[in-house]
Amino acid sequence: MQPDRPTRRVDPIDRAHLTGVSRPSPPILRYAPSPELAPLVDRYWIPVWSLPEPQVQSTLQHPVCLVVVSNTYARFYGVVRGRSSVTLEGDGWAVGTMLRPAAGRLLLGRSVATVTDSFLDLAEVPALDGRRLVPEIRDAMASDPHDPRAHAAAIAAVESRLARALPVDEPGALINRLVSWLAEHPEVTRVADVAAEFAMTERTLQRLVEQRVGLTPKWLIQRRRLHDAVERLKAGETSLADIAVELGYADQAHFTHDFRTVSGTTPGEFLADQASSAAPGGTP
Repeated sequence: MQPDRPTRRVDPIDRAHLTGVSRPSPPILRYAPSPELAPLVDRYWIPVWSLPEPQVQSTLQHPVCLVVVSNTYARFYGVVRGRSSVTLEGDGWAVGTMLRPAAGRLLLGRSVATVTDSFLDLAEVPALDGRRLVPEIRDAMASDPHDPRAHAAAIAAVESRLARALPVDEPGALINRLVSWLAEHPEVTRVADVAAEFAMTERTLQRLVEQRVGLTPKWLIQRRRLHDAVERLKAGETSLADIAVELGYADQAHFTHDFRTVSGTTPGEFLADQASSAAPGGTP
């Protein structure tokens, strides 16, 4: 992407961010990657905030690694198996890259299981040239972090580094297809069914997901179910029993246990905090 090239806005359904009336989010702009980067990048997100007091943002992370450069830190995040949170304070901004499942291992040069539930300073990821990339992004955002031209320049800097990881290898292309397929098939609740769809043994599936996502196929299914639940609750669906059945839970109690264990709140409490519509904004 060139800095002067228009950047395409995207507004995906927010299935990961645990927003509500009591948990608002700053406005966030989201952008699609350049077509050639689509095998590595799902989207970019850029929040800009000015807060009178600290605000905690919580997410149920997608099954992908993240690259985040803000005005105060620059990090490469592995997948967090539970709830992840970040505290926003004062005036600030961030340029976030939501990678695709194939990308993490290509950038790290090793299994992403080595960064599960943790993060690295961007300078520790040589493929991203963090020592040069971070100043470029901060320079681009310095004049006006609200300006779409600043966003385009920052994204161009990121894409110039990510392009070096192309082409995606065969296992990377496979994990991209697998995670996309699973998101599109909410009826799938068994690891054996995923393995059968992709004509592999459960052990082979286990190794692929561990290398590329850092967790297990069972976790992938649970995270997809919880994302589906968040989407339905934000849409105002009030029958928790029906949601539980449609997501493949044995009963509402099992659904409530899973949701509360990971999110820290019950489905009923989360629903009650949505008022009549979902809060704007969100994270990747």
